[in-house]
Amino acid sequence: MNPERETRIRAVIRRSQPDLTVILENIYDPLNISAVLRSCDAVGVREVFVVYTQKYLDKRGLKVGKKTSGGAFKWIDVYVFEDLKTCFDRVRERYQRVLVTHLGEQSQSLYDLDLTVSTALLFGNEDEGVSAEALALADGNFLVPQYGFTESLNVSVACAVSLFEAQRQRAAKGFYTTHPRFSPEEQKHLFERWNNMLVGKSWPRRFAIPVDKDSAPLLPVFVMREEFVFGKKKKIRPNPQTKFDL
Repeated sequence: MNPERETRIRAVIRRSQPDLTVILENIYDPLNISAVLRSCDAVGVREVFVVYTQKYLDKRGLKVGKKTSGGAFKWIDVYVFEDLKTCFDRVRERYQRVLVTHLGEQSQSLYDLDLTVSTALLFGNEDEGVSAEALALADGNFLVPQYGFTESLNVSVACAVSLFEAQRQRAAKGFYTTHPRFSPEEQKHLFERWNNMLVGKSWPRRFAIPVDKDSAPLLPVFVMREEFVFGKKKKIRPNPQTKFDL
C-alpha cells in the first residue's frame, strides 16, 4: 500500500461514526440499497442492517453491486435478517435507540432530533413505508419536512437527507475532527482489518451476512474476522500461458 493510500484510509477510519447506523425494512430495489450504502460511507457509517419479512423479498443472498454502490460495499458490513424483532434486538446491542421514518401525529421533524447520540435510523418499503411492527418496536418516529405536492421521498434520498443532517450535527461537535468516535486502538485494529481485506480483493464483502436469533454475536467493525462468503468459494484465475489463453 502506498503512503497516500494509507493516509487516506486512516483518515476515513478516524472520521467514522460507529454510533450511527441505518436499518432498511423490506427494500425491494437493490439499487436503492446501493445508493444508501454510498450515503452511509460518505458520513462514516460502517455497518447497515437489512431486514426482509416478506417472503417474496427473500434476499439472503443479497449482493451489492460494485458499480451502483461506488465500491462502498468494501467499507461497510451489511447484515440481513428475516425476523424484525431479531434485527431490533441485535441493533439495540450496539445502539441506544431506533427511530423510524413515518408520517404520523407523533412524528418529529428530522431537524428537531439530536443525532449526535447513538442512533439507528430505519427506513421502510418503497411502496408501503415502515411496517406496523417496526413502529411498535421503535423508540420514536420522524419525518423529513416537505412543502410541495409530493408526500414522500425516494427511500435512498430520504436516507441521504437524514444522514447528512446527522453529519452536520456531529461535525459541529467535532466528531470528525477533534473528538473521533473510535479510540486510537480501535482505529488501529480497523486499519489492520481493512488492509487484510484489500489484500484479498474484498470480493466476499459484496454479499450481505445472514443473521438469525441463533447466530453468534455480531463483531464490532474493527475486529478481524474471516470475511463472509455466500454459497461459493473464491474463484482462482489461472495465469495465462500464452496470448490465446487470455
